[in-house]
Amino acid sequence: MSEILPFPTPTMPRVLEFFAGVGLARMGLQQAGFKTVWANDYSSQKAALYRAQFGDGGHYEVGNVFDVDGATLPDAELAWASSPCTDLSLAGQRTGLAGRESNAFFGFTKALREMGERRPQTIVLENVVGLASSHEGEDLAAVVREFNELEYSCDVLALDARRWVPQSRPRLFVVGHRGPNVPHAVGDDAGVRLDNLQRVFGDPTLLTHQMPISAPPVPLTQGFGNITEQIPLDDTRWWDDQRTAAFDASLSPIQRERVERLRSSPRTSYRTAYRRTRNGVPVWEVRPDDIAGCLRTARGGSSKQAVVRLGHGRMQVRWMTGVEYARLMGAGEYRIDGFRDSEVQFAFGDAVAVPAVGWLAEEYLLPLVTGVAAKQKDQTYVEPKHEHTSRRASAAR
Repeated sequence: MSEILPFPTPTMPRVLEFFAGVGLARMGLQQAGFKTVWANDYSSQKAALYRAQFGDGGHYEVGNVFDVDGATLPDAELAWASSPCTDLSLAGQRTGLAGRESNAFFGFTKALREMGERRPQTIVLENVVGLASSHEGEDLAAVVREFNELEYSCDVLALDARRWVPQSRPRLFVVGHRGPNVPHAVGDDAGVRLDNLQRVFGDPTLLTHQMPISAPPVPLTQGFGNITEQIPLDDTRWWDDQRTAAFDASLSPIQRERVERLRSSPRTSYRTAYRRTRNGVPVWEVRPDDIAGCLRTARGGSSKQAVVRLGHGRMQVRWMTGVEYARLMGAGEYRIDGFRDSEVQFAFGDAVAVPAVGWLAEEYLLPLVTGVAAKQKDQTYVEPKHEHTSRRASAAR
């Protein structure tokens, strides 16, 4: 039986949620019994959705994260940060932590530093998997080093939302902990500590740990067709004949063969499609499987996914709806009535999937925060020694 260490943890561990967006991380954390007591984001549009959903948005501060005064933040056991990923994602310019948006990460750590000894014992940074390769791994090392300077040992895990919802959405989670007896189990990665993360764990200048964790569910291979919004075939959201014909004409031979096979089927199938530029020419590419591509913040045609309905000799195409965005993020119950599809797509496209957070919270964060994970049978403890190098120099490399 696990021994619970004497951490001063309330019945519902409290959370500070940085870059809260519309609160999808909050929804996942709530599944494990966490309670958000403060939230922040720069977007008033996202704040409106948040407040419509939770009804207690009085603690939601709209503004630049660098303006947050850590000394005034409430006490909490966990701080969560889904910091902007624009400069780190494969869809961005890959400028890394020095980028105009992604350097907001340092606004998060500034607030933690200002909290002094009141800072939470556990923190989480959620970002795109591109963080692991940005600047040949130096940006991820800079994140860990920054957390180390705040006395947090770090674990790094990769989870794809596709393990819970029919959307390919890999994300990285850097978990920092400064409580006693950080549990460590080298090699027990449950498939969530990928090869490109080993450089961090092998760096003797970084303080890291690898907490034992159960294996997550296997990735889904289908399911998008089951969550599509059932829109009448005569609804004006379906593209007209001219636009559908242009979509069809842009398909490559391989794409057309794929589409024709499904179009001639006696069954109805749904696929998602992205608009790409190939050799300077805009074309449409249809996914081969019943899984949606990674949702993005809709700022233009290339970032939006189309839904293709095929079968019985017909093909119909339309843009993905806000309802489908919410369902693909595991937030199908989210209150989006009264908000335009474009507002929902903007808010949900750069969020974190609810069930991925819920699984991490239940399997990892709650045991860590409550101390249950600190003394399990046959577990070892590490107190690694390390030397810090300059975090600013590392961030600039």
